[in-house]
Amino acid sequence: MLLPAEECDRLSLIFSCSLIIFCLRWLQLGSEQRSGTKRIQRDKKFSVKVGCQSLVYESKAHCVFVMDMVIPALFFFEGIAKHIASSGYGVYAIDHPGFGLSEGLHGYVPSFDGVVDNVIEQYMIIKGRPEIRGLPCFIFGQSMGGAIALKALLKEPRQWDGIVLVAPMCKIAEDMTPPVPLQKVLIFLSKIIPQAKLVPQKDLADLAFRELKKKEMAPYNVISYSDQTRLKTAVELLNATKYIESHVQEVASPILILHGAADRVTDPQVSQFLYDNASSEDKTLKLYDGGYHCILEGEPDDRILTVLGDIISWLDTRCSLK
Repeated sequence: MLLPAEECDRLSLIFSCSLIIFCLRWLQLGSEQRSGTKRIQRDKKFSVKVGCQSLVYESKAHCVFVMDMVIPALFFFEGIAKHIASSGYGVYAIDHPGFGLSEGLHGYVPSFDGVVDNVIEQYMIIKGRPEIRGLPCFIFGQSMGGAIALKALLKEPRQWDGIVLVAPMCKIAEDMTPPVPLQKVLIFLSKIIPQAKLVPQKDLADLAFRELKKKEMAPYNVISYSDQTRLKTAVELLNATKYIESHVQEVASPILILHGAADRVTDPQVSQFLYDNASSEDKTLKLYDGGYHCILEGEPDDRILTVLGDIISWLDTRCSLK
């Protein structure tokens, strides 16, 4: 049985490249910065078998990236992570169960809360490492990862010193929300055949990548999930965004929101909604003219460097206050 394609397409548009980052700042006053070295490893300490990569430049800070469905840690490391590491942040990356290099049925999210709890668990393990203890921490999420980051923040608000969100999926725009009857059908079917791939998935590369050469590289990300969305995954994402929308006023941590103004995957007005309704006294919204969904991966190089610079500047400023 296939759901009506026209209505399902509305729901499928909310899925895109996403990730979560934890950034931990380490100010080494009076010490010289040593030459950077790269360390990439598989971490076997975690209670869940997950794909884990690390990129450590021995300098003044550390970051932890928890990846998601479209950009797994291994693929991600050649770009964004190296740039942030070269700015004085050690980088760690974790793929969620079912995505990237982690175990689990590919593309299947049986429980969104389970994903969030796993992120918090892995973060607490990493935070307990001797080289990280006592450092300020920032959580970062992009697209669907933004929803995970926000819910983790709402669950453990005292664990983070701030949050950075890129094109976050924290609320589904009204013109993309499935009608109530279709939502009921999705929920019913997800209880019977939760793993079924019945929600049509458009080619998001056309919507996410503005620069042609970068869009043409997307298929080489062979371990990402690009098939039709599984029913239970779709329902869990829909419920998660409803929860976040109703609790957004509880976001009181320092927050940086960045969004491409021409994004057709997650509506920039959703970021405006988050900015307007979050209770934080330290909040910043940056909209980039003409920017598509993947403003860290699919834009011209000068735009990507601008966005990365805005993120690093924001982090540096907050860390200097600690």
